[in-house]
Amino acid sequence: MALERTLGIIKPDAVAGGHIGEIIAITEQNGFRIRGAKMLRLSQSETEAFYEVHRQRPFFAGLVKFMTEGPVIVLALEREDAVAQWRELMGATNPGNAAEGTIRKRFAENIERNSVHGSDAPETAAQEIPFFFSGAELL
Repeated sequence: MALERTLGIIKPDAVAGGHIGEIIAITEQNGFRIRGAKMLRLSQSETEAFYEVHRQRPFFAGLVKFMTEGPVIVLALEREDAVAQWRELMGATNPGNAAEGTIRKRFAENIERNSVHGSDAPETAAQEIPFFFSGAELL
């Protein structure tokens, strides 16, 4: 299996909760290499553009409000089968349904404030990573 990249975001709830170090440690312990990382504060327009695919969904406005309430950490992650492996490590969107030991089971507050984001497919990752990182920023 070839190396693959995915985007991870440590969301405002996990940043505010002081979980950045723990989440990064879990990520590395599970075989991911961090190829890019930065802390930033998303604007409303950036957040709307990033989550454009969800614009017509009822949770869109709440998602934008949540993602702009504080800083986030964006990560370009690499390993074999990175998209699927990151999604498994994150756990179910609803932390009540997430498996023990997953990031969301450990740190998420609820289905909306769920600690982390991950690309849902390799094609999505190929769009999401350049949204946050230029080629020169990735190792």
